[in-house]
Amino acid sequence: MTQATIRLTTAQALVQWLANQFTQIDGSRVPLFPGVFGIFGHGNVSCLSEALEAVQDRLPTWRGQNEQSMALAATGFAKAKRRRQIMVAAASIGPGALNMVTAAGVAHANRLPLLLLAGDTFANRLSDPVLQQVEHFGNPTVTVNDAFKPVTRYWDRIMHPAQILPSLPQATAIMLDPADCGPAFISLPQDVQEIAFDYPVRFFEEKIWSIPRPRPDRAALAQAAERLKAAKKPLLIVGGGVRYSLAEDVVAAFALKHGIPLVETIAGKGSVTHYHEAHAGPIGILGSTSANALAAEADVIVAIGTRLQDFTTGSWTVFSPTAQFISINTARFDAIKHRALAVVGDARETVGELDALLGDWKAEPELMRRAQALFADWDGLLTRLQAPTNAPLPTYAQVVHMVNEAAGEHDTLITAAGGLPGEVAKGWRVKAPNTFDLEFGFSCMGYEIAAGWGHAMASEGPGSPGGTPIVMIGDGTYMMMNSDIYSTVLTGHKVIIIVCDNGGFAVINRLQQAKGVPGFNNLLVDCRVQQPENPLHVDFVRHAQAMGAAARRCDSLADLPEALEWARGTDRTTVLSITTDAWAWTPGDAAWDVGVPEVSTRESVQAARKEQEEIRARQRVGV
Repeated sequence: MTQATIRLTTAQALVQWLANQFTQIDGSRVPLFPGVFGIFGHGNVSCLSEALEAVQDRLPTWRGQNEQSMALAATGFAKAKRRRQIMVAAASIGPGALNMVTAAGVAHANRLPLLLLAGDTFANRLSDPVLQQVEHFGNPTVTVNDAFKPVTRYWDRIMHPAQILPSLPQATAIMLDPADCGPAFISLPQDVQEIAFDYPVRFFEEKIWSIPRPRPDRAALAQAAERLKAAKKPLLIVGGGVRYSLAEDVVAAFALKHGIPLVETIAGKGSVTHYHEAHAGPIGILGSTSANALAAEADVIVAIGTRLQDFTTGSWTVFSPTAQFISINTARFDAIKHRALAVVGDARETVGELDALLGDWKAEPELMRRAQALFADWDGLLTRLQAPTNAPLPTYAQVVHMVNEAAGEHDTLITAAGGLPGEVAKGWRVKAPNTFDLEFGFSCMGYEIAAGWGHAMASEGPGSPGGTPIVMIGDGTYMMMNSDIYSTVLTGHKVIIIVCDNGGFAVINRLQQAKGVPGFNNLLVDCRVQQPENPLHVDFVRHAQAMGAAARRCDSLADLPEALEWARGTDRTTVLSITTDAWAWTPGDAAWDVGVPEVSTRESVQAARKEQEEIRARQRVGV
């Protein structure tokens, strides 16, 4: 029997296939690929754009202002959707493609799905060198698109139209696999995009994808149960994998049933509300005194859905050297870290099965009482630090608190770099699960506003948190990437942006000086500028207004509540600017291993080096 075929170009076939992929969220069938962020240029404007234009009713294309930021918006979308839908980012060859490499790194580090499509030079090489081509003298097969290999889970260059037949399903399967989840990259030489091919009609049949939930090995699970039953002071560390598994309720119930305090990683924050009975705060360098005290005392730590990054572990100084780890993770790579008892499986299913094996076992009641007392002390400290004072400038802690108070239950807080990650990780009191996005897997400056755009798109449809995205950034981050303020206005996706202007890169200045180096090239007053005594400050309000946003300056902390109320009632993206203190920070007591010069003529550096050596002496030995 002759197989039915349809003749399409490579580009046409690719987008037709994407438009026919679906998934289920909360019982509703929705597109797996709900849209494309695209900037057209050399290498994708004549073929890929032609194909996308024809399916825009089913696969809408949104124009970004920068390839990096539109891929970051897609990453924020994936996080908001908890990895259940995937946005596409499409760029031209050369600089357009390379602009997306940073965003690929963000998605890769955070284990988030993102499909990247980039034009490439001619496969036939007859026109070499073409516009925007970077020639590799010793290897003509290398193009700038090879730069994506270290920061993607799946990489392919389509050299023949038939190659998308196996490639697209494989890329999608990887992006939906909880263990391998990350960005996929497809390189599309511009002459291959144009070639027509007789594709099997059945390749374009609608498909409904589901995310697998691998069950754990029974023997490993039994070992975990026995280890936990023998624990005197167990602790649960909840990572981002709990949120992506939709396991928040199961894990929270497990903590309460078995009397085990629950602390959160940066990616895991928002798995439970701030005042959940088992919640003992964030752990690590950006963590709470309560969580870190419990970590130091714990004899068995159950790490669920976390890769145990150094900001979670305090560079492996927050735990006792004799503590034992049980690591529940879909990724074997993460599960075996630091000699943990690896229980490889989906968080929701694994915790449920572990609960059944534990039966009525419960930790000593004193453990939870101590955790709750420590957390109450920590919460009281936050309240004191966040209270208004007569100081000339408000602190980040005070601004975070006021924004937190004004936020609706389902509004999502978004930030990524600078001083705000520490302040919101510690001081933001989560009101509803899945309403907190602190991108600290890569801590990518510039993620915030773009991700706000992605979150605003994700607030529509099944499985969405609803509410309004609230982006908190410093002046340095605003200057690095702000063009998607215009994107949100242009597309009608409202975001509220609070700019805390502390005169430069204040938190890295703090680290610099803490390690003995004089303030240098971070705060504007320490930079090589024309007027060091009075450097030019950007008028963020007028700048945002020029991009179509509503904007207002707050001259003091007292102005902020009314301005926030106004911002919630506007009909478009709204920016609030407030000058903040560059020197006041919420304390954290976990150590961090950073490089400090081994030799220096500065006494301050010598002292910092000695302190760093003391930190390294406390590090838990592992792999």
